[in-house]
Amino acid sequence: MESGDDSVLRSRCRALPKMPTFPDLDSSLDRECSQGEHQQGNGDSHITSNGKIEVEHVISKKLQLKRKAEYLKSDLMRQFDSQVNDFMDSLIEESASLEPAPVPAVFSPPLSDKERSKLRHFRPPHGQGKQFVSRRSLLDELFEVNHIRTIYHMFIALLILFILSTLVVDFIDEGRLVLDFNLLVYAFGQFPLVVSTWICMFLSVSVVPYTLFHLWSQTQSGSYSHPRLYSFLFGSVFLLYQALGLGFLPTYVVVTNSLPPASCFIIILEQVRLMMKAHSFVRENVPRFLTWAKDKTSPCPVVPQVSQYLYFLFAPTLIYRDKYPRNPVIRWGYVATKLLQVLGCLFYAYYVFVRLCIPQFRSISLQLLDLRAMVLCVFNSILPGVLILFLGFFAFLHCWLNAFAEMLRFADRMFYKDWWNSTSFANYYRTWNVVVHDWLYYYVYRDFLWISQKRFRPAAMLFVFTVSAVVHEYILAICFGFFYPVLFCLFMCFGMMFNFILHDQRKGPIWNIIMWTSLFLGQGVIICLYSQEWYAQRYCPLKEPSFLELLKPRSWSCQRGLMTD
Repeated sequence: MESGDDSVLRSRCRALPKMPTFPDLDSSLDRECSQGEHQQGNGDSHITSNGKIEVEHVISKKLQLKRKAEYLKSDLMRQFDSQVNDFMDSLIEESASLEPAPVPAVFSPPLSDKERSKLRHFRPPHGQGKQFVSRRSLLDELFEVNHIRTIYHMFIALLILFILSTLVVDFIDEGRLVLDFNLLVYAFGQFPLVVSTWICMFLSVSVVPYTLFHLWSQTQSGSYSHPRLYSFLFGSVFLLYQALGLGFLPTYVVVTNSLPPASCFIIILEQVRLMMKAHSFVRENVPRFLTWAKDKTSPCPVVPQVSQYLYFLFAPTLIYRDKYPRNPVIRWGYVATKLLQVLGCLFYAYYVFVRLCIPQFRSISLQLLDLRAMVLCVFNSILPGVLILFLGFFAFLHCWLNAFAEMLRFADRMFYKDWWNSTSFANYYRTWNVVVHDWLYYYVYRDFLWISQKRFRPAAMLFVFTVSAVVHEYILAICFGFFYPVLFCLFMCFGMMFNFILHDQRKGPIWNIIMWTSLFLGQGVIICLYSQEWYAQRYCPLKEPSFLELLKPRSWSCQRGLMTD
């Protein structure tokens, strides 16, 4: 038994120095084990000389070894915890380098990643309107990641190649560098008329809706009899102003002066924006006075100040609030950068049309429409259509709105969400343009449900699609100068169908691929058909067209022989 205990003690002491992780502890244990072995050797000679077993000595050695094992266990766990903590800290630091940087000082107070995630997916309580919070645009956060910023650099490189190819082709054809921008000059023609028309629209919307609301609010104080009659009167005047002052007159100026496309888009888009803002101002303030007029137990609501209303007219939102979250300072360098990016996107679109669209459709539009030509036209139009889609999104929803938000110190910059990650068209419609979606959701969808007492949700969704499709088609028809309801059919047919087929339950990468494929094909169809109709209207004009001939697409019958005649 003694030889067995000795062999066990020696084997344990020899095993301890083989642990590589704790050299300081190992050396101390080596010294203690060697001393134990030396003492054990002396003990052996002592036992031999005395002829008896020193049990107490063996027990003390076992207790000493037990204490060393407990010390080793506690130290091992302590070192293991320390290494795990160091590893987790380094992992968090490495992952944080791939996340958006903390909010700058102008967006004070700084928010943690958890708080930023909550704000990004913030939803107001049920029954309340949109809640504005301080948050940055998603692309501003993503561009702080090198991998995402590289994609931005790739688009800049593509623009440089477009410019070089245009210069080289012009030099080969003309023998000199042609640096004219005839297309831009034509598209933005009659610009002084555009500016004067916009000034008239803005002055009218600055005075008429606010004055009508202020006068109406005085009739609800109780000092006037028949308040409902006054409500009907002022409401009728407001609707008449919306229809004639903001609706008919700007359209009449555009049509009678035959403004080119870009100038038309400026006036018509501003017309729609101001009409939506005027509706939001009345829709948000009238219920407060009506609720107070019923019981009059609470203090009378205060009419918004003129400065609040004017701020709302310029603010990059279509939902009125008396106050918005504001940033403390204006970063003028940020404003200049965004405006320069808008200008760069404008020239980018110019080169896309010059290099990819005009050469193709100038020749295609001279051919009779057939299936083969249509298929080739659609697929050849996908690349310019996708580029125009990206440029329009980046120039307006990111750069233009962020520039105005910065100048107004408007802190809620969620003008869009991560629509590119959508696996359903329902999510794409919600995240592509949050500014317009909020207006449609609160003032069309929810008001429709309120009127119908929440009994016709599919009908409410259909009504939203119809309003959106009609407004989009109205804008294109006025700006292009012809009626060709391609976008309306895509909205009402394929848009509605995909909204129910590719719904929110569809998850996974395959559905994102399907969404992108459908989006690319849709852009190709839009660019192809509208471009063909544009050239057909110029090649085959009708001298005295009837109403039915105006509704019939000219590209269905226009061909080379008609153009020559």
